[in-house]
Amino acid sequence: MHSELLIVENDRKTRDLVSAFLTYQGYSTTVLGERDDIFDTIGSRLHRIVIADLQTLLARTPDMLTKAWESSPDLVVIAYDQPDTARNLPHNERLLLIPKPLNLDELESVVMRAREYQALQASSGEPSTSEEFPHFLCSTIIGRSRTMLTLFEMLEKVAESNATVLIQGESGTGKELAARAIHQLSSRSNKNFVPVNCAAIPDELLESELFGHVKGAFTGAYANRPGRFDLADKGTLFLDEIGDMKANLQVKLLRVLQTKEFEPVGSARSQKVDTRIIAATNSNLEELVATKDFREDLYYRLSVIPITIPPLRERREDIPLLINHFLGRFNHDKRRLVKGFSREALEILRNYDWPGNVRELENLVERMVTLKENGFITPDDLPERYQPGSKPLPRSASAAPAPVTVQTEELPADGICLNSAVDAFENRLILQALQRTGGNKKEAASLLNLKRTTLIEKLKKKNLQLEP
Repeated sequence: MHSELLIVENDRKTRDLVSAFLTYQGYSTTVLGERDDIFDTIGSRLHRIVIADLQTLLARTPDMLTKAWESSPDLVVIAYDQPDTARNLPHNERLLLIPKPLNLDELESVVMRAREYQALQASSGEPSTSEEFPHFLCSTIIGRSRTMLTLFEMLEKVAESNATVLIQGESGTGKELAARAIHQLSSRSNKNFVPVNCAAIPDELLESELFGHVKGAFTGAYANRPGRFDLADKGTLFLDEIGDMKANLQVKLLRVLQTKEFEPVGSARSQKVDTRIIAATNSNLEELVATKDFREDLYYRLSVIPITIPPLRERREDIPLLINHFLGRFNHDKRRLVKGFSREALEILRNYDWPGNVRELENLVERMVTLKENGFITPDDLPERYQPGSKPLPRSASAAPAPVTVQTEELPADGICLNSAVDAFENRLILQALQRTGGNKKEAASLLNLKRTTLIEKLKKKNLQLEP
């Protein structure tokens, strides 16, 4: 029988203790001391999990982990060290950290997690190779589904050019991550990546944010101020929620795309700029063009290369991989020991519709890790909306809004403050819409038959937010 667990430890007592414990638990182990060559042993591909003292491992060679994964891509390393030291290491799916002093029960639970992780990698039925593993792009975008692998190829090709890119997809799918990946893979990667959320900045300030202003351009302009285009010169400017940009700014953006120059607010002098623009939206720009809410010429300028990020419900095979990624990160950051999701809980999450996409999944895992602290997450731990039979949250509100049923109340004898009553009723409706959409402001605005920017302004003015 070939060995499955490889123990790398210079201290003989610790090495023998770990080996004896894991052997007693039913695992087959091999131990390596100071003089043994770890690369030859890993290269035999008989070992898929390495358990090691982190300092022992790194002392052999600083790039020990990188070389180990190059030799055996499906290898998982379980390393133990002082918490503060281990915390400085970058997060990696294949590196599981546990603190000293070593707790053997905790070690066994982490070994189980490593085996579960490897089972997820093998579930596609295809052998793991260095070309196929890991399922990351720029360490941020994760997926192994066919749609995501196709997306990775597209992003890599797009990065080689300077063409304008329009990224479309539902809220929470990772449009900014895709934009950052294009930037990091491009020849502009050593320059700035500058993100701008066009929906989050008030209309009267967005022009100054983008193009900057000169001293005296308006009240409060006490000095020249560079804009985001200046900051992104020779780099990449990411315009998120481009569909919310007002018509007057659309004209000025179109001019920048056409002439590669702009005028700061209050200036009559044009300024040259070399900036690659990547725009993103969860709106249907073609519909906005049809309703004259978005300029047709700007749409075609932006969508030189259109890219669509698939929603999570269309790549359900990525859900276990994403869960494991978030679980490892939040266990590490919050110093928790959650072993994973039970099979029943995982099956529930596979079948859930995920209106909030990857962002919703990430938030759920963080919540579960924070509250659970250790052990396995079971169906009983999941919030009510994820339980089978719960009413799914809406993804969009393209249908006509339902009529509002208002509960009749008797007018008090001494009268009522109508403005206060109307304001309280409005607040309740806004919060109900946010609850129903899982905090998605665009979908909540659609339920209320409002523009997204109008809802955002109301939330700010009223200081409204969902209770955690």
